Amino acid sequence: MNIRKSQKSQGDKYTFSILIPTWNNLGFLKLCISSLRKNSHFKLQIIIFINEGKDGTLDWVKKQDEIDYLHADENIGICFGLNISRSLVKSDYIIYMNDDMYVLPDWDLALYNEIEKAGTKYFMFSSTVIEPFDRKCSSVLVKDYGDSVETFREESLLKDFHGFRFSNWSGSMWPPNIVHVDVWDLVGGLSVEFSPGMYSDPDFTLKLYFAGIRIFKGLGNSFVYHFGNKTTTRIKKNKGRKTFLLKWGITSRTFTSKYIYLGQPYHYPLKDPSTNLLDDILNKIKRIHFSIIGRQNPVGNQKSSKNWK
Repeated sequence: MNIRKSQKSQGDKYTFSILIPTWNNLGFLKLCISSLRKNSHFKLQIIIFINEGKDGTLDWVKKQDEIDYLHADENIGICFGLNISRSLVKSDYIIYMNDDMYVLPDWDLALYNEIEKAGTKYFMFSSTVIEPFDRKCSSVLVKDYGDSVETFREESLLKDFHGFRFSNWSGSMWPPNIVHVDVWDLVGGLSVEFSPGMYSDPDFTLKLYFAGIRIFKGLGNSFVYHFGNKTTTRIKKNKGRKTFLLKWGITSRTFTSKYIYLGQPYHYPLKDPSTNLLDDILNKIKRIHFSIIGRQNPVGNQKSSKNWK
């Protein structure tokens, strides 16, 4: 594995550091960077982790001023990619963002104001994602402004979003999310056993929960448009659901719905877990099931990096 770094950011006065992993997705990446440059309130450090970059991504990023990047010749996934990107961070806060996202004006100002009000560094905040399709997620605002670079109705979105209304919600987990660098370091970033990345989001969030953090808040006044699953549809997915259950003893659904109350109206302090005896029994049965499968197939989903593409 050969990873090269390039740091072109000037000085250290950055409010946030944005980590963006990308994998041969240049059209969306250009749109994402363009939105960060013109719609952000603060000066932001942009760090791109380039997996392969064979579609011209590497050449394009090299030409961009003040964009830091790391490049791996092969696709090593988001877990390794984000963890090594931490080495270039210059600010006190890390934001993880997908390359197929478009930020709306002052999205970062809303995050900053929330941090100021929190008075602590032990939190995870998320922007509210707008998506063109309904996947029955109560933390997502469904508005169709296109599902590709070619069909994206940017001007209409910029005109309309001022009228969008969305309440703060519980269960911050999905990108774009923000944590303090000390919190990131406390839990060691993303867990590489979830490579190339499926279920690494709830795992990271549960590590924060295990570390004692209880502020998981989605902001209804910070909007980001998400074109949706433009990378995950191309990869060979790891069996993250199984890994999560065997690691933590509960399913991801149990954690998100009964520990951090994903998508419910925001409530502070966070309520105690609402699990019951039936949940415990079902989780135990699933653990036994996956344990038996693991013994029958001892190599499981452990793939060499060459097979992660």
